[in-house]
Amino acid sequence: MIYTKLVNKENLWKEKDLTKINLVEIIDINENKRKIEEKTKEAYDELKNYLKQKNIEIGITEGYRTVEEQINLRNALLKEKGLSYIENFVALPYESEHHTGLAIDIAIKKENEYIDEELELTKEDYKIIHETLPKYGFILRYPKNKEKITGYNYEPWHLRYVGKVPAQIIYNNNLTLEEYLKDYKTVLYINKPKGITSFDVVNEIRHIFGIKKVGHTGTLDPIAEGVMLVAIGKATKIVELLTAEDKEYIAEVELGYKTDTYDNTGTIIEKKEVPKIINLEEKLKSFKKTYLQEVPIYSAVKVNGKKLYDYARKKEEISLPKKQVTIKEIELLEEKEKAFTFKALVTKGCYIRSLIQDIGESLDTYATMTNLIRTKQGKISLKDTNTLEEIKKNKFQTHNIEDILDYPIIKVDEKEYLKISNGVNLKDKWNIKDKVIFIDKEEKLIGIYEKKDDFLKTWKNFI
Repeated sequence: MIYTKLVNKENLWKEKDLTKINLVEIIDINENKRKIEEKTKEAYDELKNYLKQKNIEIGITEGYRTVEEQINLRNALLKEKGLSYIENFVALPYESEHHTGLAIDIAIKKENEYIDEELELTKEDYKIIHETLPKYGFILRYPKNKEKITGYNYEPWHLRYVGKVPAQIIYNNNLTLEEYLKDYKTVLYINKPKGITSFDVVNEIRHIFGIKKVGHTGTLDPIAEGVMLVAIGKATKIVELLTAEDKEYIAEVELGYKTDTYDNTGTIIEKKEVPKIINLEEKLKSFKKTYLQEVPIYSAVKVNGKKLYDYARKKEEISLPKKQVTIKEIELLEEKEKAFTFKALVTKGCYIRSLIQDIGESLDTYATMTNLIRTKQGKISLKDTNTLEEIKKNKFQTHNIEDILDYPIIKVDEKEYLKISNGVNLKDKWNIKDKVIFIDKEEKLIGIYEKKDDFLKTWKNFI
C-alpha cells in the first residue's frame, strides 16, 4: 500500500486500487459501522488515546466511501447546502480521498455532544490535534491558505494517513501532499548495512518516504557497507555531481585464491601460492597512480546495451571494458599471514575489487576482497550517516542541496528570479568559475547555473 497515494481533481481513483487496500471496521460517533484502511485505524486509535490524555475526545464521522456513496453524498449536500458548498468541500466521485480508506473526518466531543463543523467551539482543540498529527503519521489534508493547491477549502476535521516520515516532513515544511510529492528534495547520508544491494536501499527509502523518485550516488555491493548518499525527489537532479566525488574505502583482503566475483561471496576459480617474502607496503604505494582498470564482469556496467553481470550469469564470453581511474591515496593498515587491510582514496568509477585483483597480480599471486567499508564520499564520512533503522524510526537528518555542494550561493532579486524561472541566461557579474547556486529572497533553492564563456546558463532548474 502506498500511503502517500495522491487522489485529487487531476489524479483520479481507479477501481483496481481497491484491491490494494486492507479495510477494517470502525465505529463512528453515531454507533454505525464504517471502514478504514488497517494501518490508518491503528494510527487513529493511538492518536485518539493520546488526545484523551489531553482531555480532548475525538470520534470518526467519515471513513472509506464507495463511488456510489460519494455520488449519493454529493446529491444530498447539493440539495441541502447548494452548489457553492459542494464545489469547495465535497469531491466528485473518483476524485475523493475517502475512496482510499486513508482519509478520515473527525468530530470533537463537547459536553457529551460531538461537533464537527462549529469551528469557534473547537478551534483550540483542533490546534492541539493538528500539532500532534505527525507523531501518528497523519496530516491535515486541506490546510489554510493552500486552497489553490489542494482545490478545497480549509477542513480542520479532514485527516489523512501518509506515514510518520512523510507526515513530519509535510508538517515541518508547511506543505500539502501535492507539494511534497512534486517539489520535495533532500539528500540522506545512509550507513548501508551488509547483505543488501544498493537498489534494496533505494526501494526501502521509496517505501518510507512514499516518493518514487529516489536515486543513489554510487553502488555498494551486498558484501560492502558504509557511506551511501541517497537523493530524494528533485534532489535526484544532482546525483551526477555527488557520484563524481572521490570515495574512501577500507578493504580486507585474502591472498592465494581468485573467485569469479573478485570477492569471497563468489566461487573459487583459481589458486596460487603466496610468495614467502613480499614488500606489501611498497607494492601498495606503487598503486598511487592513474591507470586503466578492467571492470569486473559482476558489475552493472553495460556493454552493447546489456549489463555485464547478465553476461556472467549466462556464462557468455565478453571483452571487459577498461576505465581510467586514479588512486589518490593508499595505505597499509594491517598485515597478517596471507591477508591484509588497506585504506584507499579513489576517483569515480574505481572498483576496489578490481584494484585488489591488480594488487594480487603485482604480488605474483591472487588476491580476493573479503570485506569492504566505504568510509567517506566527498566530504561526508561515516559519523555523518544514519542507519536504515534510524530512518524508519523517524530519527534522522536530511540535507539540503545547497549545503552539500561546494558552489557559491547567491541570493537573487525579483528581476533575476524571473529570468532564472524562465531559463534565461545571465551575465556573469559574480565571476563564477564553474557552477553557482541561486536562492530566492526566502533562501529557497531555485536553480543551479554553470559558466559558459561570459554567461551563466541553466544547469538544473528547481522552480
